[in-house]
Amino acid sequence: MLLFLYILLCFFQLQAKVGNTPCRMMGEPKHPLLFKDGDVTIGALFPVHSIETLSSFKFTQKPQFLSCSSVNLRDFRLAQIMIFAIEEINRSESLLPNVSIGYRIYDTCSSRMSSMSATVGLMNGLEIEAGDTCSGQSPIHAIIGETESSATVILSRTTGPFKIPVISHAASCECLSNRKDYPSFFRTISSDYHQGRALAYIVKHLGWSWVGAVNSDNDYGNNGMAIFLNTAQKEGICVEYSVKFYRTEPEKLKKVVDTIKKGTVKVIVAFISFLEMGLLTEQLSIQNITGLQMVGVEAWITSKSLITPTTFRVLGGSLGFAMRKINIEGFADYVIKAFWDTAFPCSHDQGNDSQIKVNCSSYQDLLVLKNYNEDVPEHRFSSNAYKAVYAVAHSLHSLLKCKTQEGCANGLKIQPQQVVEALKKVNFTVKFGDRVWFDSTGATVAQYEVVNWQQDFDGSVQFKPVGYYDASLPPDQRFVVNTENILWAGGQLEKPRSVCSESCPPGTRKAAQKGRPVCCYDCILCAEGEISNETDSNNCRQCPGEYWSNAEKDKCVLKTLEFLSFTEVMGIVLVFFSLFGAGLTLLVAIVFYSKKDTPIVKANNSELSFLLLFSLTLCFLCSLTFIGRPTEWSCMLRHTVFGITFVLCISCVLGKTIVVLMAFKATLPGSNVMKWFGPVQQRLSVLAFTLIQVLICVLWLTISPPFPSKNMKYYKERIILECSLGSTVGFWAVLGYIGLLAVLCFILSFLARKLPDNFNEAKFITFSMLIFCAVWITFIPAYVSSPGKFTVAVEIFAIFSSSTGLLFCIFAPKCYIILLKPEQNTKQHMMGKTTSKFY
Repeated sequence: MLLFLYILLCFFQLQAKVGNTPCRMMGEPKHPLLFKDGDVTIGALFPVHSIETLSSFKFTQKPQFLSCSSVNLRDFRLAQIMIFAIEEINRSESLLPNVSIGYRIYDTCSSRMSSMSATVGLMNGLEIEAGDTCSGQSPIHAIIGETESSATVILSRTTGPFKIPVISHAASCECLSNRKDYPSFFRTISSDYHQGRALAYIVKHLGWSWVGAVNSDNDYGNNGMAIFLNTAQKEGICVEYSVKFYRTEPEKLKKVVDTIKKGTVKVIVAFISFLEMGLLTEQLSIQNITGLQMVGVEAWITSKSLITPTTFRVLGGSLGFAMRKINIEGFADYVIKAFWDTAFPCSHDQGNDSQIKVNCSSYQDLLVLKNYNEDVPEHRFSSNAYKAVYAVAHSLHSLLKCKTQEGCANGLKIQPQQVVEALKKVNFTVKFGDRVWFDSTGATVAQYEVVNWQQDFDGSVQFKPVGYYDASLPPDQRFVVNTENILWAGGQLEKPRSVCSESCPPGTRKAAQKGRPVCCYDCILCAEGEISNETDSNNCRQCPGEYWSNAEKDKCVLKTLEFLSFTEVMGIVLVFFSLFGAGLTLLVAIVFYSKKDTPIVKANNSELSFLLLFSLTLCFLCSLTFIGRPTEWSCMLRHTVFGITFVLCISCVLGKTIVVLMAFKATLPGSNVMKWFGPVQQRLSVLAFTLIQVLICVLWLTISPPFPSKNMKYYKERIILECSLGSTVGFWAVLGYIGLLAVLCFILSFLARKLPDNFNEAKFITFSMLIFCAVWITFIPAYVSSPGKFTVAVEIFAIFSSSTGLLFCIFAPKCYIILLKPEQNTKQHMMGKTTSKFY
């Protein structure tokens, strides 16, 4: 316990000693490039020079200050616009009246080391009087800068613990939007979240799906490129390569140039800082890599210093997003006169201080710019620095409770933390019409101008506006590009194409190439029955059931309807044969009727012969019902008419066969069979046989009749219009009954074929039945295996063949005798022959 009390007492004594120790600056203070005292002070960090020379570190003497060279005109103008804005405010009677604003502007020499040194210099101040104690408060109230995102990250992380507000005019890295890590950071430029996405949108809009990507290896380039690549993937844009380098890495730069040289893309998205872009352009020019369409960002797209006769061959026609071009009234005149008279340290009498003389020697490279202001209209970041100064002024105005007539309150001590809170609430409009306010991430709304590098007739290069991107507008109105006004890479008027594979036309689909990005694909023709009616279709879609793809595979058309029509060649031939058969049968009937009283006609019941001829005529004609587009009535008629007419025909033949048998039996002594099968019985037998078929057909039509149907099983590309049988049992019952009568007729005629008679009709009936049965037995497998209209053709052919066989086998011999051998058409000849044969 005593030990604990002792340690606690020692701690309090040590704390008291530290608290009373005066502040002492370690080393020499870093002096600002431009400075002015005021009631409140705004600090600033700008890379006014772009090359830093390191002193030798021998550790034998105190290191000298780092020296800088190569003036960076863009950032020197930013320093000038800041002073210009401060002087405007100091002259204003409405904004911070009776309060003067001072400034401390440091040159960071585009170096992170110098940036860190300048940051510490801003926070410490130039000198500390003896006896002063460390108050923990910075002598400045806000810092404007840095230009680059990586340097701004260093600045914000360093000043963050002290709650010093940092307002950047150009640091657009999305990483700085994190309010947890950078709670006191603000910017008058929008986040690269919008620019990265806008780059992908413009590439997509211009039809480029195959691009290369190059970025600076720093916070600005890495974060911006990550946003672009993520959005590009969502938009279907493929990246052949994504490479990066930093200004101090010449080996990496060489690899980047080699990658670009070997690449196949025609478009390169360059998310690069200003200095890296200069180095890349120089190397591309040395290796004569031209004709590539560059798509750039606001960091370099409007940089006049990049324009030289050699680099324009590389960058000519470049397209990219730039800050809006704003003319600040009075600034162009200020940079060539008032600035040098009032703000430049070595332009007026500074006394005989030797230190000042040494400093003035380092200002000589800036004096070269004293009478030059042609670049001022194109310095688009100037308005951002101008707005940043005014944002600080408006926040101080509210904190100091300033009023136009009464001025600002005296004696109020402003803490940087208060300025941070006041900046969150600022909302004002500057003199050129822009409204200034900060969103929840500390940034402003994204508003870009799309510019194009074009060369005028006099050889000068202009940044021509060809569109815009405004995130404050509705999504469908944010992005506009007028491609008609664009001059493309190499001075071409025609937009370059940059695709890994050409677009797949309608009728094809994309098939990814193995191991390559999705933008590299082959175009595969859609399969039969599938279509794609749009360019670059990923899949072909199946046509609906009754549709089929056309020859180009880009449209579904109705499938061809197939049926045996009267107009096609096969239909015409079958109609001809059907009518020919019917005509021939009628001709035979006419011949028979003209010779109806002759013995050969009267033999074997002439009434059955005429009925047989009538049924054969119907058989020939019924085949016509099978031709033409199937309808409900034609489907029911074709099978029923066919079945009934053929049964009538076979019944007549069967009757004639029985007559032959009965006639022979009647010639035997004591036989009286003919009275049992006379003309009446013959008529009744034909009627009975036919009625059975009629009954079968009635049952078929009643229970499940045939009906027209669309058969899509045999062919995918066409529809077969056919008559569905309805009940297959009914169909085969009709055929089976015809077959049964035909077989019965064949057996009876076969038995009667050798009966003694001069003109035995049984042998001709046997032969006709043999043909009939052979035709219909052959028909069954042909009918089952023949698809579509050929099924109908096979059935018609079977009807024609069997009918013709009956006609010729039964009536041809009789017609031969009637027409060519009339001398044999006598009763004596027929009976004489019979008698002589019989005995």
